[in-house]
Amino acid sequence: MKNSRSAGASSPVNGKKDWDTRRKRKIVDITQALSASPVDVAALRRMAISEGGLLTDEIRCQVWPRLLNVPPSVLDQDPEKVERENNKDYNQVLLDVQRSLRRFPPGMPDEQREGLQEELIDIILVVLKRNPQLHYYQGYHDIVVTFLLVLGERLATALVEKLSTHHLRDFMDPTMDNTKHILNYLMPIIERVNPDVHDFMQQAEVGTVFALSWLITWFGHVLSDFRHVVRLYDFFLACHPLMPIYFAAVIVLYREEEVLECECDMAMVHHLLSQIPQDLPYETLISRAGDLFVQFPPSELAKEAASHESMASSTFKDFDLASTQQRPDSVLRRRRRQRQAALESSAAAAAASSAVAQPSTARRFVRLAVMGLTVALGAAALAVVNTALEWAPKLDLFP
Repeated sequence: MKNSRSAGASSPVNGKKDWDTRRKRKIVDITQALSASPVDVAALRRMAISEGGLLTDEIRCQVWPRLLNVPPSVLDQDPEKVERENNKDYNQVLLDVQRSLRRFPPGMPDEQREGLQEELIDIILVVLKRNPQLHYYQGYHDIVVTFLLVLGERLATALVEKLSTHHLRDFMDPTMDNTKHILNYLMPIIERVNPDVHDFMQQAEVGTVFALSWLITWFGHVLSDFRHVVRLYDFFLACHPLMPIYFAAVIVLYREEEVLECECDMAMVHHLLSQIPQDLPYETLISRAGDLFVQFPPSELAKEAASHESMASSTFKDFDLASTQQRPDSVLRRRRRQRQAALESSAAAAAASSAVAQPSTARRFVRLAVMGLTVALGAAALAVVNTALEWAPKLDLFP
């Protein structure tokens, strides 16, 4: 007979109380960072990355502009109207917006949704008019609608324009060369962490196209729960513009068991990876993506990414500069030693139980143990990520 657990040791009630306490503390910390003079943007970035992100849309309205360094004078401007007739992008934008019904909250009255769709079209056309060097791409509206639903038209217009000329700039070139180049970072990241998964995918010749919609929509097109979408946006806005490709890699790595058990066929593997599970452990994966960015920065992967076909270099030439300014960190070294110790311990436990467990179960045990360690060391991970982003102010990509 199993021993009963200590009263309240890990009950749902206590877990909720613990989260409520942490949530209240976080709101206080965010308020203090916003009230500081000058605003403590570094603290806001840490809050956006840490568990739960920025918690509410009301807080996002205050913090997202700070993360993108959009001046208050720009935020106060009323959005202009753009002539739709004879606009080269209007017809395609209209088609995409009309197909975006599922991006709006279920149960929203048709009249309200239609009004928001009109605002969505206006935001996109305004940004393109102000920045003729930008080219619209299908999927762009999936990002813009997220900002619209969180911020409203006025704030969304200002933030989307800044985002489009920085984080999304490579996607908005006349060709997809730079987008393909960013996708080329995916396999080197996977190879560094799990050569077995990398080799299997290479043998299946699946490529990276399955992750295209993830990348260019910041996962907005493929996740059905809006809460998960805005949680990822908190994370991406606080980090390097390449962070979405690291998150894509983490999703593939998390699904190691499914991938390796799939038939080694391009169509089969592509189909599997294209279907993102909706119940992913987002906080764990966010923490892991931050770890991988620091352990394998873009500068370390650039040559391998460039060797995947003949792709143009990213227009974010400061990516390399940014990465070279990331210094080895004692926290990172300590994390690696701890992770290795946990891995060895987990592997031994899995081997001891192999007589009654299937091989795939053992692999899952090891993976979850390592993932669990990543969560346990979340504070250290955030410290490392924060150190890695010290370059940001110098490049004016972040405040």
